[in-house]
Amino acid sequence: MQLMKPVRPVGIIGYGAYVPRYRLAGQAISELWTAGNTPPPVREKAVPGLDEDVVTMSIEAARNALARAQAADPTFDPAQLGAVWVGSESHPYAVKPTSTIVAEAIGATPYTQAADWQFACKAGTEAIQAAIGFVGSGMARYALAIGMDAAQGRPGDALEYTAGAGGAAFILGPSEHALVEIEGSVSFVTDTPDFWRRQHEQFPEHAGRFTGEPAYFHHITQSVRALFAQMGLSATDFAYAVFHQPNVKFPLKVGEELGFKRAQITPGLLVNEIGNAYAGSALIGLTAILDIAQPGERILLASFGSGAGSDAFCLRVRRSLPTPHVWTTRTYVDRRVPVDYARYARLKENYIL
Repeated sequence: MQLMKPVRPVGIIGYGAYVPRYRLAGQAISELWTAGNTPPPVREKAVPGLDEDVVTMSIEAARNALARAQAADPTFDPAQLGAVWVGSESHPYAVKPTSTIVAEAIGATPYTQAADWQFACKAGTEAIQAAIGFVGSGMARYALAIGMDAAQGRPGDALEYTAGAGGAAFILGPSEHALVEIEGSVSFVTDTPDFWRRQHEQFPEHAGRFTGEPAYFHHITQSVRALFAQMGLSATDFAYAVFHQPNVKFPLKVGEELGFKRAQITPGLLVNEIGNAYAGSALIGLTAILDIAQPGERILLASFGSGAGSDAFCLRVRRSLPTPHVWTTRTYVDRRVPVDYARYARLKENYIL
């Protein structure tokens, strides 16, 4: 095992979330497909509007991150971003990068590196790790990493109950201006085919309960325990922990296995209100915690991506930054407009590949 830590200290100087306003109740899905006999795993999920996809949502989250970064460092300018990276499994184009559109919209072009990332639900955290490397090596002063999804589920499939939409953006830079310092990271991956979508297929397939023990739980526990061992830490050293959120039960169970109390996990546990935003799932939870965390507190972030792998991070809050002009994650979550299944079916025509 190896602790990934840059020679040059790196931190988060700006962050921002975005969650669509529309919400579909899990019970509405159950009533359509099983006459209400299937208990929904989440109360409701966020779904994009007709004019929303991974590109537009990424731009909104990025603009929030830019606002916070400029408040933290008034000299910061989007043109200083050495990289703009977007992780997702629902990029709107099979051939044409999402990242270049986002970079253009926020004023980061033309002299920047742009790329799209994919590793199922951990595409966002692998973009963060790459950004840490870029900044930590001195190749760039700042880098933007985004995890965003307009998650897809076959009608009537178990995924349709939980596959939500949204995500978050993070600007990485030198730690002297950072709100949060990244103290270290560990990744754990194996070839575990628990979830996949083949080329030209519209919806993903999954291996049912196989996605639990050998996939989600095994990979997260291994990455977090390795991080603990490398850094000499345990669950009691953290004020908060945020895990990938495919449903309500999995994050609570894996947190308990790793020694965390429920009170450390629930501030970032939003899946019951917005669904599983795939590449944005754990990252939205992290933004919710950053909105309330205090200087000196440690935060554990552990993602999971099917296929399969987990990235675990140790973060320490350096300073708080009141930014009343930037929406908090809770504001996005509470800004909800209920829709019925017929409206949802019409809305998803815009973002399903």
